[in-house]
Amino acid sequence: MTSAADEAPLWQPGPDRIAAAAVTRFQKWAAEHHGAPAEGGYAALHRWSVDELDTFWQAVAEWFDVRFSTPYETVLGDRTMPGAQWFPGATLNYAEHALRTAEDPLRADAPALLHVDETHTQIPTSWSELRRRVGSLAAELRALGVTPGDRVSGYLPNIPEAVVAFLATAAVGGVWTSCAPDFGARSVLDRFQQVEPVVLFTVDGYRYGGKEHHRTDTVAELRRELPTLRAVVHIPLLGTEAPEGALDWSALTAGDTEPVFEQVPFDHPLWVLYSSGTTGLPKAIVQSQGGILLEHFKQIGLHCDLGPEDRFFWYTSTGWMMWNFLVSGLLTGTTLVLYDGSPGYPDVSAQWRVAEQTGATLFGTSAAYVMACRKAGIHPGRDFDLSRIQCVATTGSPLPPDGFRWLHDEVADDLWIASVSGGTDVCSCFAGAVPTLSVHIGELQAPALGTDLQSWDPAGNALTGEVGELVVTKPMPSMPIHFWNDPDGSRYHDSYFDMYPGVWRHGDWITITDRGSVVIHGRSDSTLNRQGVRMGSADIYEAVERLPEIRESLVIGLEEPDGGYWMPLFVHLAEGATLDDELRHSIKRTIRENLSPRHVPDEVIEVPGIPHTLTGKRIEVPVKRLLQGTALAKAVNPGSIDNLELLHFYEELAHKRR
Repeated sequence: MTSAADEAPLWQPGPDRIAAAAVTRFQKWAAEHHGAPAEGGYAALHRWSVDELDTFWQAVAEWFDVRFSTPYETVLGDRTMPGAQWFPGATLNYAEHALRTAEDPLRADAPALLHVDETHTQIPTSWSELRRRVGSLAAELRALGVTPGDRVSGYLPNIPEAVVAFLATAAVGGVWTSCAPDFGARSVLDRFQQVEPVVLFTVDGYRYGGKEHHRTDTVAELRRELPTLRAVVHIPLLGTEAPEGALDWSALTAGDTEPVFEQVPFDHPLWVLYSSGTTGLPKAIVQSQGGILLEHFKQIGLHCDLGPEDRFFWYTSTGWMMWNFLVSGLLTGTTLVLYDGSPGYPDVSAQWRVAEQTGATLFGTSAAYVMACRKAGIHPGRDFDLSRIQCVATTGSPLPPDGFRWLHDEVADDLWIASVSGGTDVCSCFAGAVPTLSVHIGELQAPALGTDLQSWDPAGNALTGEVGELVVTKPMPSMPIHFWNDPDGSRYHDSYFDMYPGVWRHGDWITITDRGSVVIHGRSDSTLNRQGVRMGSADIYEAVERLPEIRESLVIGLEEPDGGYWMPLFVHLAEGATLDDELRHSIKRTIRENLSPRHVPDEVIEVPGIPHTLTGKRIEVPVKRLLQGTALAKAVNPGSIDNLELLHFYEELAHKRR
């Protein structure tokens, strides 16, 4: 899967960087204490981590000094998937670990959070202040009758109050769940009604794109439609008075109460995350306090190499799992950068400006943002002081080769570029960042530690150098403990374990190269299967969107009743571009020469826009259903789409084709 031109690494860590990396120190320590291989570098450590799964996770717990208030009986009581039992008998609390840095008198006054909005005003929150607010709010939640297992919800932007509300919920053993305030009422209710929250934290509105967006009416609707609510907490982001019957945030967080951390079983629910829910109600995915604690210690401490001297900025909203991942940076004593605003306001350089201003050492963003910066012709390395950035990480979709080259050329030539891939389903990465390995263009560096990642053919044979299904053959601690309202586990089983019994199938096409790196080709459930040759849609997008005339694209493969196969490519054009014969020929030639003659589209069709999920991912399966003649109401969950009007175009196209 690598061309001769790309054989040389784009980036290699120097010997000093390798020696200083936490994963290097962990390997040396694990070799002394747990029999890990002292030689062979990351590849040997990874092999050991999946061959000796129990010992590896015990080592992670010891290395990061996880506080078990009651000890575990064994690391892995039952290895069966789904249903693996991790650290049975153990009790702990996630929030206790997230606030541990506040106990260090040398760090107590250092910033735990740096909040930045579109005015680019920076507001720090110290570790001691964060701990105080969490202690105060946790006591108030208990006074409101919140007990372990109760659901607490947030309709909040990426602001310090959201972090405080989540940590206070975890401290009392409640179950956190959140949506961003740009979600409409229907989208929020599709999620929150499933889990029946007892408390709702909400803002009166938010600022985005230089404008104020009021949410008073939406909040009123949420209150009406969530009958289980016992309390609503008002956060006056736009300065309005609390509505009747709502509690005031400042009053609940004014106390000086030492936080009490409820000690809960390892598999006690920590939060509920949601799938995009494009074709039905979103799946309500439940992950555990202990499972997330260990998985995020490993990912953030070893793979992201973050510690107390770092500043961790990931552009995200509270409606995306990356927010939860970002908050876990607190576990390693890292300062979090919370940016609440548009990714492109006042211009496309906005995120680089925040990275410069906050001294971010790891800057995480989307592949789409990187490609938008490339198309806009900006020069972040020239125009901003990004000298503190050690790593730029991307996720949301595969980072195209041109994105790697652009980051290397326009940010820094000594830049660790970490394209990572995982999922809401595990709130983590299957593959991606490794600070001690080289970076090759278009590739994720390696599978993550403790993750037995493989590429399988339909018969369950492992593949190297060929495209196959992304599978994980051994359990991970952060895999869901269950889905909400799935009492017999059938929906959970059908989501991941239907194709290969006992093996997690994620739904992505991947290639594992002969050097152990990983290439992601997009979702396998929207695979383009032309004349028996399969290709991921991400490969098409990467090729087509190099063209300056194409803003964004969407490709669909349709099996027709007569046995034919229709493959249209929908293009949203850049301003001033025209879809004429010359551009059509250019698009088809690009695909033919860069990918495959078999995957040249049958038609290139201009569209007013490409529909996305609320977390910004292109939706392919609902569009495919519409083109197959499924009614809009049945093809898609309206509350899961960023712009429902765009779908009418595809619906009308289906009518014309009949």
